[in-house]
Amino acid sequence: MSAVWYIENVDMFEMLCPHKFAEYSANHTFKEYSKGEVIYWEDDSAQTVYLIANGKVKITAVGESGEERIKAILGKGELFGEMVLFGEEKRMECAVSLEQGTTLCPMSAETLNTLMRDYKDFALGIRKLIGWKLRKIERRMEILLFKDAETRLKEFIKDLAKENAREQGDRLLVRHIYTQQNIADLIGIARPTLNLIFNDLRASGALDFKRGEIIVKKREMFAA
Repeated sequence: MSAVWYIENVDMFEMLCPHKFAEYSANHTFKEYSKGEVIYWEDDSAQTVYLIANGKVKITAVGESGEERIKAILGKGELFGEMVLFGEEKRMECAVSLEQGTTLCPMSAETLNTLMRDYKDFALGIRKLIGWKLRKIERRMEILLFKDAETRLKEFIKDLAKENAREQGDRLLVRHIYTQQNIADLIGIARPTLNLIFNDLRASGALDFKRGEIIVKKREMFAA
């Protein structure tokens, strides 16, 4: 399967975390968060970029009427808070740990800029991660334009398959980091509605699913 920028079996955290660089390893520390713990609030001072070493992080913003809007759910090897590299002084979003023991690699903007200046491969990796993340968010906004809930889910699964799918005969095994509640939040539908659609697709023989995996049986329904 083609991918926006996803390399299976390549650990992006190990490639990009400053602990791999001798001049930073001695003083580099990680920070662990509890489930539901806020990493930063909207309007907090922006000074740090984070790389996820383990766990999941939810990125949200508050709408005009005060409702929470989920922008992204990120997992190991993904980056957030990167707008400090482009001059952001206050956070425009909120970041929350979604799992107990979520571990982050915090990097000051100064450290990150120095690493990007001194190590070309590191700079390329950071730029690709930022570009990949922006394209994922843009694509999610496109999915939300679909009024039909089933179409939203199918498009979401299609995108997951593009990023990470393994062929199993005439089927596709799609691994992912999301709970059903995560998926419902990301595509803007209620959890009971998501359950009904998943069960209908399973009953029709289109797919099967369990935690962390979706097995696509009717590939033509999810083709690009």
